Amino acid sequence: MGKKAVDIRDVAALAGVSVGSASRVINRVDNVSIATREKVERAIQILGYRPNHTAQSLRSRASKTIGCLFTDVANPLYANLFRSLEERLRVEGYMLLLANGLNDVQRELETLETFARRGMDGVIAAPDHEKDEKIAAALSALAMPVVVLDRDISGLSLDTVLFDHAGGVRESMARLFDLGHRRISIVLWNAKNRPVRRRLEGYRAAYKAAGVPLPDGLIVQGQSAISSVLSDFDRLLKQSDRPTAVLAQGTYALGSVMQAIALNNLSVPRDISVVAIGDTPFARENNPAISMVTVDSARVAALTAEMLRDRMENAALPARVEKVPVTFTDRASVGSAPN
Repeated sequence: MGKKAVDIRDVAALAGVSVGSASRVINRVDNVSIATREKVERAIQILGYRPNHTAQSLRSRASKTIGCLFTDVANPLYANLFRSLEERLRVEGYMLLLANGLNDVQRELETLETFARRGMDGVIAAPDHEKDEKIAAALSALAMPVVVLDRDISGLSLDTVLFDHAGGVRESMARLFDLGHRRISIVLWNAKNRPVRRRLEGYRAAYKAAGVPLPDGLIVQGQSAISSVLSDFDRLLKQSDRPTAVLAQGTYALGSVMQAIALNNLSVPRDISVVAIGDTPFARENNPAISMVTVDSARVAALTAEMLRDRMENAALPARVEKVPVTFTDRASVGSAPN
């Protein structure tokens, strides 16, 4: 006969505690003394015990997994958010499973269907196709708690965390206007989702609030999140009335902008001020370090975890919507407008 598999009773016996106490340690329940926890963890290590999570899930009707759908984790915003969410939910004993929608509606639908079949304990969703009726129907059909991140899902009452993109853009542009800038460009990708819409709203609202006529031709939009906008922004910089400041989204657009500035022998911030939309290693490590508008990922993660937990405990709660600020951080890439 083969060796008998180690089970929780063996762990409890070696640790000198009850099976119930051993179970509470394994399931990371809080009301366990430090001494008991140490004894059980030592027994687990000695015996090489591995919990049967499938059996635990069947008994507790909980999978201890959260499904996470993002458009593209290569986007620094989503990469930072995923890291913060994973750390926050890991503390509560959950594993976060990430799926990239890659701006493909069919892929997003298949991901949501997979989450439903696998019986996740909750879902965090930031689909690109937020206005698609099939996406709304798939989210509505999910039997587990759902938190929507930074999307306007029409016709549904879901717990939602929204980012104040417009406020962040207005704040950064108010600083630029104070420094004498009047021709401020914004470089985004050509999407219809909430973040892009709100940034453009903030851009136009900032001009209106400053009492400055909105110039034509300073909005640059790439075909996709990873498209180069080098030629488009290079053309702007070659004009006699070129922009004196620019807000650039993410890693790819920002890279194109900085390359165009270098090709035109311009200096940051002497000739042109630059603000990154989102924080990236490139923005932090550039010389000079690039100012940014960004959201507090840790705050988003805490709110999202709280909403999921509240919904798990009481499915009848009214839907909750929270807005998180997007703030401007001035590093060294913003200066007075050139004469």
